[in-house]
Amino acid sequence: MHRTEVVVTGLGAITPLGGDVTSTWEALLAGESGLRGGALDGYGDAGLPGTVAGTMAADPAAALPPARARRLDRSQQAAFAATAEAWADAGAPGVDPDRLASAIGTGIGGVRTLLRQDDVLEESGTRRVSPRTVPMLMPNAAAALISIEYGARAGAYTPVSACSSGAEALALGARLIRAGEADVVIAGGAEAAVTPITVAGFAQAQALSRHTAEPASASRPFAADRSGFVLAEGAAVVVLESAAHAAARGARVRAVLAGAGIAADAHHITAPAPDGSGQIAAMRKALAQAGLAPGRIGHVNAHATGTPAGDLAEARAVGELFGRATVTAPKASLGHLFGAAGALEALIAVLSVEHGVIPPTRNLTTAGVGPDIALDVVAERRDAAQEAVLSNSFGFGGQNVSLVLTAAEHG
Repeated sequence: MHRTEVVVTGLGAITPLGGDVTSTWEALLAGESGLRGGALDGYGDAGLPGTVAGTMAADPAAALPPARARRLDRSQQAAFAATAEAWADAGAPGVDPDRLASAIGTGIGGVRTLLRQDDVLEESGTRRVSPRTVPMLMPNAAAALISIEYGARAGAYTPVSACSSGAEALALGARLIRAGEADVVIAGGAEAAVTPITVAGFAQAQALSRHTAEPASASRPFAADRSGFVLAEGAAVVVLESAAHAAARGARVRAVLAGAGIAADAHHITAPAPDGSGQIAAMRKALAQAGLAPGRIGHVNAHATGTPAGDLAEARAVGELFGRATVTAPKASLGHLFGAAGALEALIAVLSVEHGVIPPTRNLTTAGVGPDIALDVVAERRDAAQEAVLSNSFGFGGQNVSLVLTAAEHG
């Protein structure tokens, strides 16, 4: 049976490392950090002095008319910025609106709007609450607004699966294309949830890094002294197309989304399954769909948030399938973009196979890789031609997504 090939033709991002794809990629390869300390932006210290976070390196509202920017939550502004870059990078595809879809994942949606309008309600009463509150806070707003902006009538989808949301949006986009429901999908993730309540909630769950004295070294995936993650914000979007549609318009193919695997732990709302069964299942499904054996994966872009238990569980799952695999953990530089993380790291995987380079994992120089991590963790930029990269995203609720990206010539 003929299998529809799904290709990546456009990339866009706004992250703690840069305001676009190029600046983010160059900073990541240079081993820089996008993490900063101090008060939470726009909230004062909220009783959380010394908070470290990865705020966007550029203002996502800057490219929008001021009146329009005010009508969008910060997460929606980020989605617009990333989508505009991805669409331009893809050459602004000419596509039948009924064959164009949007799929933008998020973990929380417009939480900043919710918090601020709740303050308005309490301080000034009902009549001062913005009539735009609901469309600014609803999680599906980014996908819907992008659908409106680009005339995407094949569907507007919003995966909400915690840390896996962005990766699930790409998997969904590929399914839509393979099912014949769309020729082009704008797919990605957006998050802007660096707020007192989210930071406090994660802190109370003991999920955040305790290494706050030096913000740049706070996120330490796979390190022996890792203690938790650093919350970050931003957006990443890719343009997915059927290979036939891309070829018909002479588009540049940056990579192939060759496989996607989704599996659930069905175990615990925050903790991964001890035996790694759900993570292994997601990786196996992605490899099977791509038609690749584990040995053909050049490296694994690990979910690796920097939590002691989470990193160990992933290391064991990856080791079970790949042995002593070569892995990288971009969250050391970027922080954890939560609902946007999976889309951004898939984008990084595209660039890895396109340029033949594995980005470094910061913050391993002092304590080194943990003795419980039996993997080849790349600590310095490594040039290596690769046929394929597997990118993992594992979210609260035991929601696991793995994506396989292959170089264009290997698709």
